[in-house]
Amino acid sequence: MSGADGEMTAWRVLRPGPIGGRPMDLVRAPVRAPGDRELLVRVLACGVCRTDLHVAEGDLPVHRTGVVPGHEVVGEVVALGGGVGEWFAIGDRVGVAWLRHTCGVCKYCRRGAENLCPESRYTGWDADGGYAQFTTVPADYAHPLPPGYADAELAPLLCAGIIGYRALRRAALPLGGRLGIYGFGGSAHLAAQVALARGAEVHVMTRDPKARELALDLGVASAQGAADPPPVALDAAILFAPVGDLVLPAMAALDRGGVLSIAGIHLTDIPALNYQRHLFQEREIRSVTANTRADAREFLAFAAEHHLDVTVHPYPLDGADRALTDLAHGKFAGAAVLMP
Repeated sequence: MSGADGEMTAWRVLRPGPIGGRPMDLVRAPVRAPGDRELLVRVLACGVCRTDLHVAEGDLPVHRTGVVPGHEVVGEVVALGGGVGEWFAIGDRVGVAWLRHTCGVCKYCRRGAENLCPESRYTGWDADGGYAQFTTVPADYAHPLPPGYADAELAPLLCAGIIGYRALRRAALPLGGRLGIYGFGGSAHLAAQVALARGAEVHVMTRDPKARELALDLGVASAQGAADPPPVALDAAILFAPVGDLVLPAMAALDRGGVLSIAGIHLTDIPALNYQRHLFQEREIRSVTANTRADAREFLAFAAEHHLDVTVHPYPLDGADRALTDLAHGKFAGAAVLMP
């Protein structure tokens, strides 16, 4: 690295396809100067999200050829674009998350649903992200970070935490209700802690024995196999695993009026539902599409007030392909984090 005015090391997705086929290359790339109302940040940590895997493998359509993935970035501000000097200073520590642009004028933005903005753009998909030594962020989309966490612990909060928080809101869990969680990775282990802190009874369904052990250590009421029925009827459920087949057992586990919230940006096809068994008695399925900045502010404020146990597995920057491979094969419980 030559510094913020020179070159850096970065990963680029050049051949989207199965992670075993090495769709990314580690390259030298110029460090881009920040534009107006942008910050240039030195990456201190970048979480490895399943969405990054979907970008690398082509499950999500290519938005930018050769994009640098990564959207859970903890960074130090090293340069300021025009118009941001009164809000940020060199040396500030900020978070860079998935959402990086909305139009602000469409009907969705005006009603507080900027996550549905047709002009929305995303870090690590539409613009280069944090699998690099430096990245940029529009100042309006940079997040102050809660105290009391190491850089590696903060990184997963910036997508896994935020999107899990929105998924929990979408699940409409009643106060003191029973929540089922399907899949127990980086996002789920944070959402479970939010639900527990709010008095919920949480039941986890996951195929991974290590993840079941982590869930029980965090205080959930039960942990069983991915498609196994929980021991009680559920008031709400969240599907974190990108597996459409799990929609059926999740819906069957819901009590009357229960809601299933599907947290992922990508899901394999859902098998045919049986109306009586899966939907009758006013059960609902709700999708989750990105998040708003208000979601991020609320969740990060919660994380400041209620310290979350963030289970992280650090990898060096040049091990990003290995981190994604390990994620794809369920080699760890919790969240992987790149440490440049």
